[in-house]
Formats: sequence, structure tokens, C-alpha cells
Amino acid sequence: MDLSSSHSSKWFNSKSKREDLALQKQLKERCKLPKHIAVIMDGNGRWAEQHGKSRIEGHIAGVDSVQDIVESCVQLGIPYLTLFTFSTENWKRPEKEVSALMRLLIKVLQREARKIHDNNIRLLVIGNADQLPPKVARTVRETVETTKANTGLTLVLALSYSGKWDIVQACRRIAEDVSKGDLKPEAITEELMETYLATSSIPEPELLIRTSGEYRISNFLLWQSAYSEIFFTDVYWPDFRRARLYEAIEDFNRRERRFGLTSDQLKQTT
Repeated sequence: MDLSSSHSSKWFNSKSKREDLALQKQLKERCKLPKHIAVIMDGNGRWAEQHGKSRIEGHIAGVDSVQDIVESCVQLGIPYLTLFTFSTENWKRPEKEVSALMRLLIKVLQREARKIHDNNIRLLVIGNADQLPPKVARTVRETVETTKANTGLTLVLALSYSGKWDIVQACRRIAEDVSKGDLKPEAITEELMETYLATSSIPEPELLIRTSGEYRISNFLLWQSAYSEIFFTDVYWPDFRRARLYEAIEDFNRRERRFGLTSDQLKQTT
């Protein structure tokens, strides 16, 4: 997948977006932007039902929100964006829906690979790759390989992922290293554990967004989100666009992130 010579698919060149760029400038001036935003993209099915459409049409509509939020994060200069794309539990859904989702994923990656690369986005994928259909796994690998040297936004797709799976696979690898004599049990710390997680190469999310009115994190980044600020919204994912993202960032800036300290202690450290 050689896209290095193409620059015809750049985003963000529309005059109609000048007003939004002005809003982004104001946001950056008055807010501290989170370095890593993670999103549980929920509500595609209910959005589809509400609009008299099929569930897969809801997932297709959700793709437009993905592009808008990715585009906004690039413009704002957010370093990391993680999207909960497909959970390990989602394999339990009807086979017809799962197959349609896998086909949609392939189609979107192939269609958007050029834009991803031309906009200096680095794609990473976390999750149990062994569960992915071969064509999906191959498409993912190709896109990751093509964009690995890019230095802009790191876009992380959590695909066939769950927080419990992540912790279990980390524990298994630690146990293997202990059994081989490469690691002493007393050397196991929180910091060491983090190096075995699927997210070892990226920082923990500062802001976690959940759409659709559900108030849970659904087995997503369980270890990594220990101190994430969580923003819940009733908006279904296909209707979650950049204005809602700005709202979440504004809300993030109203939080006092104490990490176990008192407010007075926090003031003394700043």
C-alpha cells in the first residue's frame, strides 16, 4: 500500500470551515487540551431504530462521526485519539451484523488510508488480532505499516479489544517471563505492568467520552482509565460531531484533577 507520493486527499481546505477554525482557536486559547482522548462510540443501533434504518446503516452513519472527530483532533493538535471500534463481546452479536461490520471496516480503511497518510496520522490497533478475519487483519497491518513513520495524531483503533483481555494477556506474558527466569516476582510493579499492556507505547487517556446515554465504561481501558475524566452524553454516536467534542473538552477543563491529593495540596504543587 504505497501512498507516499500522493497529496491529493488533504482534509481541511474548505473555506466553509473558517468559522469552525476560529472556534478551535478560541478553544485552544482558553483551554488546556487533553493529550489523549478515548471514545466509547455507542448508540449506532438505537440511532438507526430511531430513524427507521437497519443497524448496519447506523454503523455506516457512525463512520461520518469518526471522520469528523478525527479531523477535529488533527486540527486541534490532540496527540492521541483512541476509538473503541469493536469489543471482544461484540463477537457475540448476530453473525450477519458482525460480518457486515467487518466488511465495513475493510471498506473504510481502504477508502480512508490515503487521507490518513496524507494528513500525517499514525494508525495503531490494539486488541486480540488472532480473532480477526484474515482479510481484516491484512488490511489493518497494511495501514499500520504505511503510516508508522507519521508524526501527527496517533489514531488508535481498539479492535477485538476489552480491558479484561488486556490485563489477562499482560499477566500471562509476565508469568512467562517469570517462569523463564527473566523476571523476578518482586520486580513486578504498576509501572512494569503498564509495559505489558497493549497500550504500552501511548499515554493513558486524560478524557474518556461515552455516547448514547449509558453510564458505564463497558470493559474499555480498565487499567488505563483509572484517573481519566469521564464525560457522558445522551447523544448517539452518529450525531456526535465536533461541537460535542468541544463541549467535552470544555467540561474537562472544569474538572479539578487531584490524583488523590486535596485541593490545597494541589495548589502547592502548581
